[in-house]
Amino acid sequence: MKIHDKRKEKRINAILYFCKNTKNLSETKLYKLLYFLDFLHFKKIGKPVTDLEYFAWNYGPVPNKLYFEIKNKNAPAEILRCIIPVKDDITGQTVSTKFKSTKSPNLKVFTKREREILENVAYIFKEATANQMTEISHLKNKPWDKTIREKGKKKQIDFLLAIDEEASIDKDTASERYNRLKEMEDVFGLKD
Repeated sequence: MKIHDKRKEKRINAILYFCKNTKNLSETKLYKLLYFLDFLHFKKIGKPVTDLEYFAWNYGPVPNKLYFEIKNKNAPAEILRCIIPVKDDITGQTVSTKFKSTKSPNLKVFTKREREILENVAYIFKEATANQMTEISHLKNKPWDKTIREKGKKKQIDFLLAIDEEASIDKDTASERYNRLKEMEDVFGLKD
């Protein structure tokens, strides 16, 4: 039995929101914005906002699924329409990707808490470059850093690493909620 994937819808609308509410939205900056959205929300209630999982790549957390959807041009149409290839003036080769959208996001798909975090992340990083955000995502003893040190590069970043002394939820409760979410995805066929 396949049901509507609400978290995928939230991912699409979060990307549309970041396209309209941040500047210089490169692919790397987009990945970091999504990472902060999901990990900050997880820190509050033990569930990420989107359907993404993040991996510890050299330059920071990367949502593998979205990365490969964009690279292989099989991302949802709403996301593909946001992609603007940046070409080298001399060779004409695509050297990077920017994101922009004229379509407004559907904010009704988000809970009040999710929308608050989405808006705060966009506000805080509105003017930031991907390089500036890298410094924050690479802070010592934070999820990306712990994953690199304990598991190695390109390994999945455990959402439970977001639970620290500032979290609104304890590790056991967060783990239970996240496991329940993953079970529901399996039961209802929400896995890709």
